[in-house]
Amino acid sequence: MTKLAFLGLGVMGYPMAGHLQAAGHDVTVYNRTASKAEAWVSQHGGASAPTPREAVQGASMVMACVGNDDDLRAVCLGDDGAFGGMTAGSIFVDHTTVSAAVTRELHETAAGADIAFIDAPVSGGQAGAENGALSVMCGGAQDSYDTAEAVIAAYARICRRLGDSGAGQLTKMCNQIAIAGLVQGLSESLHFAQKAGLDGQAVVEVISQGAAGSWQMSNRFETMLDDKFDHGFAVDWMRKDLGICLDTANENGASLPVTALVDQFYKDVQKLGGGRWDTSSLLKRLQAIG
Repeated sequence: MTKLAFLGLGVMGYPMAGHLQAAGHDVTVYNRTASKAEAWVSQHGGASAPTPREAVQGASMVMACVGNDDDLRAVCLGDDGAFGGMTAGSIFVDHTTVSAAVTRELHETAAGADIAFIDAPVSGGQAGAENGALSVMCGGAQDSYDTAEAVIAAYARICRRLGDSGAGQLTKMCNQIAIAGLVQGLSESLHFAQKAGLDGQAVVEVISQGAAGSWQMSNRFETMLDDKFDHGFAVDWMRKDLGICLDTANENGASLPVTALVDQFYKDVQKLGGGRWDTSSLLKRLQAIG
């Protein structure tokens, strides 16, 4: 048993923390809305604390999964922040998708307190978190990663270190860039099938078995055809992530024309009132314009 803390109990963090407790660890949770933490304890056991600093007391490893750069700074820094309560030699694992800039900033701050910092964003969505089947991409020191990997295994299908601090976040950007193009292509394919008078279900059953097949196709085409868009990662969060990708591309000189275009398509979805729809709602945009 390892004493752990988990900060942030959203749609991802809530089941991830549950997997850790189920694996036999002693988990203390913190959530900005305290009632969510209390509900987690009622369901899974463990304990909750009113501040990040109190939640991490005595923990050898701390996981966080919050919303954005500012949320991450808020749980790490300040009088009530996690860094103020962590002991030297402990490890902070950040599962939030954030900018490389805040990762570098917090890595340096943690190092000053002899705290290891691993950026470890995840892919797999809510279903992956609930099923303990996430893809976890990590950046940080090898020895700290080796210690953390065995704990992360409680909710990971695959976990890999890609390099030093920031490498995990950069890899997550690659993930989001790839998804943006895939979802747009799938949306256009289904839209074309509808306009051509084809049975979308039958079309996908055939083309998914060939070179066009993808996770997005297998897991999202039915809900897309049923006009249901509440099954995954929200458009608002995807735009946050794509903004990080585009900002980083401006820094490193990468050319991302498709990503920039799809980001604007998601902006159109937001204008349709779909900020909380899942990312497959790009189909709704196509239906709205033609």
